Amino acid sequence: MFYLLEVEDHVRVEPRLFGLPTNEAIEKQLNDTYVDKISKDLGFVISVVSVDYVEDGVIIPGDGAAFYKSKFKLVTWKPELHELVYGTINEIANFGAFMQIGPAQGMIHISQTMEDYVSLSKTGTLSGKASGRNLGKGDECIARVVAISFKGGEPKIGLTMRQPGLGKLQWLDEDKKKKDVAVKKSSKGEGKKKAKK
Repeated sequence: MFYLLEVEDHVRVEPRLFGLPTNEAIEKQLNDTYVDKISKDLGFVISVVSVDYVEDGVIIPGDGAAFYKSKFKLVTWKPELHELVYGTINEIANFGAFMQIGPAQGMIHISQTMEDYVSLSKTGTLSGKASGRNLGKGDECIARVVAISFKGGEPKIGLTMRQPGLGKLQWLDEDKKKKDVAVKKSSKGEGKKKAKK
């Protein structure tokens, strides 16, 4: 999920930025320090939106930089447990699929791709035995986040598509059409019963 966060921090501005106006120097330093970084608290930092408040700078002996207590806004993306996510399959493996969701990649285990026995076909897609459905690279899908781990560098995100309303967009369209046909048939049956009375 994307967030707009208001952050207060002491920003260490390096000496190479001293010739710039203070707000501009702080914004450049924030871009170097935060943008394209990942943390458990903030998630993926996408961009610095604004520097809203800056106190007078302080120089600490032994450190050539200046420190400014600042308030600023960041756009971040952080996966949340049970969140529904939209993404594109960007890799198929014999154990599942990888889906690009926002700036991150989530993994869908082969057993979580669909309600079917699934195997890797010769064409490089995951195929359901009974349903005949295929999942391949480039497919757009909706999944649910079921696991998040921030151990190591980039977080590991586990996804599932084995719940109603989840899966490849094409499958969801097919399911909706089948449901609409079933509703029409049942309403025609109700109309015939009323006519006989």
